[in-house]
Amino acid sequence: MNPRLETQFLGLKLRNPLLVGASPLTDSAEVALELQERGAAAVVMRSLFEEQLEIENRAGEAFIESHGESFAEATSFFPSVAEYVMGPEEYLRQLEELKRKLEIPVIASLNGVTVGGWTEYARRMEECGADALELNFYFLPTDAAESGQQVEDKLAEVVAAVRGQIKIPLAVKLSPFYSSLPNLVRRMASLGAQGVVIFNRFYQPDIDIELLEASPRINLSHSSELLLRLRWLAILHGQSRIDLASSGGVHTPEDLIKTLMAGADTVQIVSLLLRHGAKQVQVLLEGLARWMQEHEYTDIKQLRGCMSLQKCPDPSAFERTNYMRVLQGWQA
Repeated sequence: MNPRLETQFLGLKLRNPLLVGASPLTDSAEVALELQERGAAAVVMRSLFEEQLEIENRAGEAFIESHGESFAEATSFFPSVAEYVMGPEEYLRQLEELKRKLEIPVIASLNGVTVGGWTEYARRMEECGADALELNFYFLPTDAAESGQQVEDKLAEVVAAVRGQIKIPLAVKLSPFYSSLPNLVRRMASLGAQGVVIFNRFYQPDIDIELLEASPRINLSHSSELLLRLRWLAILHGQSRIDLASSGGVHTPEDLIKTLMAGADTVQIVSLLLRHGAKQVQVLLEGLARWMQEHEYTDIKQLRGCMSLQKCPDPSAFERTNYMRVLQGWQA
């Protein structure tokens, strides 16, 4: 008998734990349909950015151009309207099209770092049929006067503002760079978030030594990035009444199995699909089902969290013991 893969995330009933993460893959309804046919349980649309929404709120590109001389240097740091793949209205139309054509849930995405008028787009996404919203908080502190507490408070303000705009489920996509991630996740739950996604991937700029300028680039993920996710999933599982999604580093059925064992409710994939196509959804799911059958797992619930630290009486001592064992066992 085939193992049961059905699960829930953000209150949504899903046929399996494999989601397509925020990416260009949902820019085409045809591609999204193929992902659904291959077995994807839900799709997350690419993000709308606070900056482009604020431009829209200020009457668009004409506003910036008419004030170009007054703050040209400041505006030059941001992409022009033409550089965004979709404007806000196009995004909402794409959301409506995906909802018409897909049977699986469609999760909208917002990316912002300050409280402002842009948060009203969360409500508009809900009105256009989004089944849930993913809030991607991408913020890199560069001011030495700004404390870690202030950074977390900024995140909390944005989450509260977005939560106040919608009734649909909300997930918050976090980075690993917080001093106490378990406490922060608990705080997200207290603000009304039903899930967290770990982790967003900061782009890593290179330096062009001839042109003397930074070279922004996006590097697709590899399985080596999974280790960080596994550690934090294992720590977070069971600590708060909030769903856990993993994003980054899953490229093989074995990666998927490990991520579920650590405690993920769902797993988002992007890089694998960009490299090798929609068929990889089917490859991962078939590999998961085959492994479960071979090891006599009948339900995904039996797998989830079985290797988390929830089962350990003192997780911090367990982690430190392993740390010492690894270092002491190293042979030159």
